[in-house]
Amino acid sequence: MSWWDDTDGGDEDEPYGQYDESSVRVRPNPKGNRPRTKTRPTYDDAPTGWVTNVDRGRFGVLVTNEDGEHVVTATKARELGRKSVVTGDHVSLAGDVSGDEGSLARIVRVAERTSLLRRSADDSDEVERVIVANADQMLIVVAAADPEPRTRLIDRYLVAAFDAGLDPILCITKTDLADPTPFLAHFACLDLRIVTSRSDDVPFAALHDLLDDKVTVTVGHSGVGKSTLVNALTGSTRAIGVVNSVTGRGRHTSSSSIALRVRDGGWIIDTPGVRSFGLGHVQPENVFRAFASHAVTVQDSPDGIPLDQAHDWEIVDRVQNGELGATGVERLDSFRALLTGMGAEDPGTA
Repeated sequence: MSWWDDTDGGDEDEPYGQYDESSVRVRPNPKGNRPRTKTRPTYDDAPTGWVTNVDRGRFGVLVTNEDGEHVVTATKARELGRKSVVTGDHVSLAGDVSGDEGSLARIVRVAERTSLLRRSADDSDEVERVIVANADQMLIVVAAADPEPRTRLIDRYLVAAFDAGLDPILCITKTDLADPTPFLAHFACLDLRIVTSRSDDVPFAALHDLLDDKVTVTVGHSGVGKSTLVNALTGSTRAIGVVNSVTGRGRHTSSSSIALRVRDGGWIIDTPGVRSFGLGHVQPENVFRAFASHAVTVQDSPDGIPLDQAHDWEIVDRVQNGELGATGVERLDSFRALLTGMGAEDPGTA
């Protein structure tokens, strides 16, 4: 019988007249018969861990329990939505937390952060990129030469450190290639902790005293010797870059942030080398902390700067009084460029 045959008595206008309602298969409710609940798990008893690295949507999480330490591979749970998970985050886990090969857990909660290091594409871009969470201090690595040190990049690192609530440490490498004294003069008005090292010598004792029992995030221009320093302190074998003889720039050797255990205690979070560090997300008042040693409360604040904020005009006064000489003028120029780039009041005209 062809599909249009209605010899079974069906309506001649209906090509499928041979079928009736009893032939229709009723599909069950796709949502089932159980009512949906708005109650979600609290994960109060979920195992916790510390994010040590991020790689293309997968997270390495260090879990510590009665059996010791092991690293779990995890993904971000859907219930976190757009909340970011970065190296240094303390998280709660669900799923397979055995750490066995092929296992995969879910990060279901991110604990409140004590600090957050961020940067933006440029000073006018308010969209921030989170780099590291919960660090205690920042190790700024800069070479005395090859590549040449960039004071304004260091200023940006200092601003980012103070904005994030991190204590800065300045490490000058390759001091056998050039005398770092003129470079360090730019930061004379800051109470910075400074460590120096030669190309063939890592100051283990000085650095271990500073890094012990701390979570330290490292930053630095590509090619300054940051990876060499980190490898020596942690026993890691991360790739070491070289400086291009034509451009004088270093080659990026790290593509993502990773936490590595310091041999004698503490953690280093190694970050990719960058040639720029946008501060569009930073409040202008936090810029002041990176340019003088003490913060004071301004009673009569200049126009455009809120009252009762912690500012320090010491750098401006000392430059205008001629106390800091030529290096002070250069530092003030960097200070003014940062503030005006953010649309804040120029301190030189206040």
